[in-house]
Amino acid sequence: MKQAGSPESSPPRLLWPFKQLYYGWGIAATTLLISFASAPMYGAVLSIWVKPIGDDMGWSRTEIAFAFTVGSFVGSMLTSAMGPILDRHGARTVTVVAGVIIASMLVGLALMQAPWQMWIFFGAGRGAAIAGIQFGSTVALANWFVHKRGRASAYAGFGLRFGQAVMPLMVLPIILTLGWRSAYGALAVSTLLLAAVPAFLFMRRRPEDYGLHPDGAEAAPQQAPGGTLSARDAVEQAQWTVRQAFRTPALWMVVVVLSAYGFAQTAVNLHAVASFQERGVSFAASTTIVFIWAMTSAVSTFFWGWLIDRTHIRFTMMATGLFYLISMVLIIQADSYLDAVVFSLFWGIGAGGWSLGFRLLIPNYFGRRSTGAIRGATAPFLAIVGPVGPTLAGYIRDTTGDYELAFMVFAGVFVIGIVSMLLAPPPRHPSAR
Repeated sequence: MKQAGSPESSPPRLLWPFKQLYYGWGIAATTLLISFASAPMYGAVLSIWVKPIGDDMGWSRTEIAFAFTVGSFVGSMLTSAMGPILDRHGARTVTVVAGVIIASMLVGLALMQAPWQMWIFFGAGRGAAIAGIQFGSTVALANWFVHKRGRASAYAGFGLRFGQAVMPLMVLPIILTLGWRSAYGALAVSTLLLAAVPAFLFMRRRPEDYGLHPDGAEAAPQQAPGGTLSARDAVEQAQWTVRQAFRTPALWMVVVVLSAYGFAQTAVNLHAVASFQERGVSFAASTTIVFIWAMTSAVSTFFWGWLIDRTHIRFTMMATGLFYLISMVLIIQADSYLDAVVFSLFWGIGAGGWSLGFRLLIPNYFGRRSTGAIRGATAPFLAIVGPVGPTLAGYIRDTTGDYELAFMVFAGVFVIGIVSMLLAPPPRHPSAR
């Protein structure tokens, strides 16, 4: 790996020949591809496998959901270790290795014979998707963009949600004709080609390594005649350390939001389809539910990105929580395919905001230079709460016979998230006090 501040190889101009276009958009396009490829490690796609695996192997929902919990925990803990590495060396090597790991674990899932094997294979694959692909692309985009960060991050958000939308439709014929194992094998090949290869070819650390500036600006931001910077530029130049960030109430509120939304959102992604299937929606029709919410999420990311670039991200996260809360009311009452569609639309819009909010809360509050370190330092706290949601929902269903109580719990959790954002105004750097 390169040392901090040392020049890396130049941007691949032969493969990115758009000389008049800021290379940061090449980074954004790469995050779209690798995020798309990582979609099998997320709940919306795994949900398609829940019933087929359970019926074939005789495993309970709790046993299957525990694999998701393991993956979320591994991802959070790896994020803690990856933060300083990404700040210092960039995302290229991390994302390449993550792509290879995910592809390998998908092969393992195609061959698994026992629940503990699913816990290991899916756990490692999801951990690589969270700490490698998602976190790596977050840091990369935070480094290459400031004022256009929301719009640039929408590419990564779109890639992930678009993958969640189309992959179930892609693998459905394979599951129905060849079985769920063959579907995992096919995804292993696509992940290797769409994650590891583009990351190796195009990912680069930060624009200053090539004499460029964030957003493609001609020069670094300067103080206005009155002696002040814009609010966004002031955050970027503040140079927050991990210790300084943890001394602010805002960071602790951000941790609450990340934990709360992660706890509930991942669980609903995993179990919503199974819930609708138990209410009479067919397997094929339930796959379209995933498509609707994931595609709605993918399209809405560009609106959320535009909004984040124009308002503080705390308001975006409050709006996201409101859409999620309404979705819980809808899913509790849903008893038909039409009800499921309405739920999917509201859930998809909320998921679009979460796709960007999860990535941008830390850099938009505390700047890009220490995004990796600060986000990594929060990861152990997220690991305590976030991964529990999917397994808790599975346990509630196994013991009560349905998911209604679980969805009521998640509604309350989203209320906590909304209130936490309300209580998290942007902090002032100690040097500005």
